[in-house]
Amino acid sequence: MGTSGADHLRQIVEETDWYNGIVLDAVVPGGAWKRLPRPLQSWLRNYIGGTALYLVSGFLWCFYIYYLKRNVYVPKDSIPSNRAIYLQIIVAMKAMPWFCVLPTLLEYMAENGWTRCFASVGEVGWPAYFVYLTIYLVIVEFGIYWMHRELHELKPLYKYLHATHHIYNKQNMLSPFAGLAFHPLDGILQATPHVIALFLVPTHFTTLILLMFCEVVWTANVHGCIHGKIWPVMGAGYHTIHHTTYRHNYGHYTIWMDWMFGTLRDPEQEFKKPD
Repeated sequence: MGTSGADHLRQIVEETDWYNGIVLDAVVPGGAWKRLPRPLQSWLRNYIGGTALYLVSGFLWCFYIYYLKRNVYVPKDSIPSNRAIYLQIIVAMKAMPWFCVLPTLLEYMAENGWTRCFASVGEVGWPAYFVYLTIYLVIVEFGIYWMHRELHELKPLYKYLHATHHIYNKQNMLSPFAGLAFHPLDGILQATPHVIALFLVPTHFTTLILLMFCEVVWTANVHGCIHGKIWPVMGAGYHTIHHTTYRHNYGHYTIWMDWMFGTLRDPEQEFKKPD
């Protein structure tokens, strides 16, 4: 690559410091957070930022689909109760401290040069950047599909981990806040393909952080029960089917893996109850 190893790692560390400053300076007076160990700084920033993003995106999405567009996208009898939403938030908040361990670990590994992250697009050039990004996303899509599918097909994993999320198995029980209502280990397992991909393909560090940000927004969107009908996106219509049949639409961002492995079900089809 175009820069030395030391310069490359220094740029990643400086970028992480900048992210930490944006969040932590706003909530920790006097810069006291700077005295914390670096991993704890990143974890605290991920926790505060992740919690704020989850709550803000969830409330805005609920306000839009349940109030501003009431009965337009979601029928009145399919709107979850306030209590159901509250309980989803409680589950997510209990898991959030653990969810934030993984992005913190990713940053720590990148800062120490243990991954194939690079700091600047100039190190590889734009054509290579897009090739690497495409390969990264394919690896993540493949990995999350199979991790999610095994969480269903391996009975102990489903019983002790994934069942926590699948109590939301009807449209009137799903809301954007269900997106992070997981057992902590379940959520971490489904995100591990991001870690694996970092050892297999060069990845732009800023893009990695952006993808982590998008994960929270995306998971709120796909639990909102609105089918956007944008091919080949795995929209909320597909994911609602997943929550009602348990055996279809395991994919993450797209429908391609489900199409390839025979588990795709289109939202236009009539729902079937699980066997």
